[in-house]
Amino acid sequence: MSDGNNITAQNLTGAERAAIFIMSLGEDDAASVLQHLGPREVQVLGQAMTGLQNVSREQVGRVMEQFVIGVSEQTSLGIGSTDYIRSVLVKALGEDKAGGIIDRILMGGNSRGLEQIKWLDGRTVAEMLRLEHPQVTAIVLSYLDPDHAASVLAEIPERMRHDVVMRIATLDGVQPAALQQLDEIMEKQFSGKQRIKSSSIGGIQAAANILNFLDTSVEGGVMEAISEVDEELGNQIQDLMFVFNDLAALDDRSMQTLMREVNTDSLVLALKGASEGVKDKVFRNLSRRASEMLQDDLEAKGPVRLSEVEGAQKDILSIAKRLADEDQISLGGGGDEFV
Repeated sequence: MSDGNNITAQNLTGAERAAIFIMSLGEDDAASVLQHLGPREVQVLGQAMTGLQNVSREQVGRVMEQFVIGVSEQTSLGIGSTDYIRSVLVKALGEDKAGGIIDRILMGGNSRGLEQIKWLDGRTVAEMLRLEHPQVTAIVLSYLDPDHAASVLAEIPERMRHDVVMRIATLDGVQPAALQQLDEIMEKQFSGKQRIKSSSIGGIQAAANILNFLDTSVEGGVMEAISEVDEELGNQIQDLMFVFNDLAALDDRSMQTLMREVNTDSLVLALKGASEGVKDKVFRNLSRRASEMLQDDLEAKGPVRLSEVEGAQKDILSIAKRLADEDQISLGGGGDEFV
């Protein structure tokens, strides 16, 4: 984020405006707001809060003014809450991303079991699902964020992984009543609160998103097993996956934004196993001096383990996906394999 003296309310990101607003409320009121947010929202908001520096009184005032204007204009009598929620989410996230969230909010009720799973680590969730039918596991993983679901999938017995991913890929929504029943099953194992989600979960894209966050060795085994059972489905999932060499498809501005977030040591490791297209894209989007230094580091780097290269690539991909989720960059297409 740039120096606070140069920041205006207009060029702040949505997360930064929300962070300023929350930090202006005082601890008790801020806590009462945060307890209604999900894990990912808390993480994004927390990162924005820690990144705020030199915010002036005027900037705080502008953020507050925008909030008041927004509330008075958008939630006045005569505007239906359903239409308002749908409009805001579509404008903020786009039609595709907003669709599932809208279904979850508008079709949901109060939840306990499923929502609480989002706060548990992958091993704990996998243990909870150990005796459940693979279809139940598939629905639960579809409900989680892709990186969280991947951590659960990695803890599931290897012989079951491809079956679960295939069920996720072929899942075409879940009836709210069935999801409510599953929520009650999960609630028997622990207590919690918040909202039940429903309907638009699962599908080929969901399966691809989860596999994107798996270690390459695990991902390869799952994809191989899926392709043996259903080659067409395996190809469909692979086409939607985003891998390191797909970074070559980024536009220059997106690549420059990504490079500002990436550690040099990780970048050198990752490029050891990258295609020439990715290397060229990286070098072209650094300053001449930085590009020359990076090429020198890459040439001087001795042999490294494949696992280290893949780990560095996964880390950079995670950063890229985070930036894409925050609408700071636009990702290209998928489908290439590591070289």
